[in-house]
Amino acid sequence: MKKGIELSSVKTILPINQIASVKPHPRQIAWQRLEFYGFIHFGVNTFTNEEWGTGKESPEIFNPTQLDAVQWVRTMKAAGMSALILTCKHHDGFCLWPSKYTEHSVKNSPWKNGLGDVVGEVSKACRQEGLKFGVYLSPWDMHEKRYGDTQAYNDYFVNQLEELLTNYGEVFCVWFDGACGIGENGLKQQYDWERYYQVIRRLQPNAVISVCGPDVRWCGNEAGHCRTSEWSTVPALLQDLEKIQDASQKADDDTFRKKVTSGDEDLGSRSTIAEVDNLVWYPAEINTSIRPGWFYHSEEDGSLMDLQEFKNIYQGSVGGNGCFLLNIPPDRRGLLHENDVQRLGEFGHLIRSWFSHNLAEGSFVEAGEILDMEHAADNILEQASGKYWCLGEGTETANVILTLKQKSSIDTVVLMEHIAVGQRIEEFEIIIENEGNQKIIYSGTTIGYKRICTFEQVTAERVVIRIVRARWQPTLEFVGLYNSNV
Repeated sequence: MKKGIELSSVKTILPINQIASVKPHPRQIAWQRLEFYGFIHFGVNTFTNEEWGTGKESPEIFNPTQLDAVQWVRTMKAAGMSALILTCKHHDGFCLWPSKYTEHSVKNSPWKNGLGDVVGEVSKACRQEGLKFGVYLSPWDMHEKRYGDTQAYNDYFVNQLEELLTNYGEVFCVWFDGACGIGENGLKQQYDWERYYQVIRRLQPNAVISVCGPDVRWCGNEAGHCRTSEWSTVPALLQDLEKIQDASQKADDDTFRKKVTSGDEDLGSRSTIAEVDNLVWYPAEINTSIRPGWFYHSEEDGSLMDLQEFKNIYQGSVGGNGCFLLNIPPDRRGLLHENDVQRLGEFGHLIRSWFSHNLAEGSFVEAGEILDMEHAADNILEQASGKYWCLGEGTETANVILTLKQKSSIDTVVLMEHIAVGQRIEEFEIIIENEGNQKIIYSGTTIGYKRICTFEQVTAERVVIRIVRARWQPTLEFVGLYNSNV
């Protein structure tokens, strides 16, 4: 929300109650609840020490000596992750499963005498250990000679997509990027996105289609940086822009400049959508790597993300109305390196200790005239109950007051809206009361699925969540109070 803009002065095409009613599909809600999950980049680049291959690599170089998908999955679980996305085929075109549509795959490698299937082993390990499984399939294929011959290559790509979506059980996500190069024939491939989407919806209807897809958008960088105000309700135009194969077109698109007037940092405030007549639910994913590179390089064994950087990214992504996708690349053995395993264990310990004890439990909650008894104020004390608090329609400001069971020291407040009915809160404050004195200790804009608010440790008898501005009918599903030093 831009400072100085009064709600009454903003003229919108869509009524505010209609804007407030844009809501997610159940598959998007299920995805958002995963919060934190892993990316595995593994393939011929692991053995050439490159980030991007050329498509000319021989399958014979792929020969991990100790590949252990269970080790990958258990390490991710220890880090607090809930799912895994595997790069089944990167831009070099080498397939980690024995695709019957190409010879450029594990079936022609010495690994397990050509009888191995990395996708099969990883999907099985995920099921065994209780993680969701997702697939990355690069639309760009530097090896395939049909690339650039649009119809023939799209047929080839769909055939491979169908293999992945029918042979490996339930898939929670199909992750596409928009990389699009020139084929050996000198032609640029035109991806048939709508056809790809139809295949996914038919074979895996519960899977989100991410980045170059209609369900989940990219945050805009690979460094883990997030927007201060992250809206899930955004102009429908953004879904189309993600599919543009030439990145320069995005910068030159006049419609984008006119409709998203505040630029990349503001995608959904009232001022930005003032002249937009078509809005969609399109939440953000924040992705980065635990190492400088995305594939394994031994020279990076001592260059891992530290705990403070992890905490900052986790707070800004999971705690900023997004999801956090962290890449961990296996080494040439087919194992996650010992340094990565140790660091990921430290990440998991940080998360578990941070949110181990909710000091709001047992609080007395007051929050104005509720809509009905089904939306009582004390619903906010129980996470994942399916219940939530809200007031009557058209009530756009409110105070939610928690009187703690006992005086407590806190430095973190977690807020969650009930996004199943939309994202509504535009501006809020957190006020601490102790011995009759009140102090604003945090001011924010969006909440959405989750906002993790941190501040210097304070002692509180009461905590007030003041909703300063909201769209039509604010909701809260959960409020948690924590002391990260306990």
